[in-house]
Amino acid sequence: MRLRELNTALLLVDIQKGFDNEAYWGGNRNNKDAEEKCAQILAEWRNLNLPIYHIQHSSQNPNSLLHKSHPGFEIQDVVKPLSHEPVIIKDVNSAFIGTNLETLLKDRNIKNVVIVGLTTNHCISTTTRMAGNLGFETILVSDATATFDRKGLNGKIFSSETIHQTTLANLHEEFADVISTIELLSRV
Repeated sequence: MRLRELNTALLLVDIQKGFDNEAYWGGNRNNKDAEEKCAQILAEWRNLNLPIYHIQHSSQNPNSLLHKSHPGFEIQDVVKPLSHEPVIIKDVNSAFIGTNLETLLKDRNIKNVVIVGLTTNHCISTTTRMAGNLGFETILVSDATATFDRKGLNGKIFSSETIHQTTLANLHEEFADVISTIELLSRV
């Protein structure tokens, strides 16, 4: 059965202007075109009139680029919500904690979700794990997510691509079906 027949919801997680500052987040971001892939997927969801939910991180740290007082809090223009598309504000890594997202999905009898956005090893991973644990059939789009280099406990730098790939490997077939944008669009 095609995703459109399953009333599959698209969750666009934390695609915010603050992530444009690579150095702030650790540098060397992978998947530099992830937002464009998100926009491509969003356009298809809009075209098919499928459910869309924008998730926006509101950091509690006033110095964060994702704090509501900072311009980086804003959703990137390439995926700017339309007036009728819900925007869910969260202040932790999961789009389900402290929000009404689960209720909104269940009220619309949505059992399938597609997750895209930033960053792979933080809010994408946490939201994907929770979606799977809550019983949603979950698809995570590998090239419509991205992350940054991370410093390990011993000071060693782990590349963004290594972080990205190991996160996807941890999620695949346990919490979600991890596929590419091309594969996703072929299933819609």
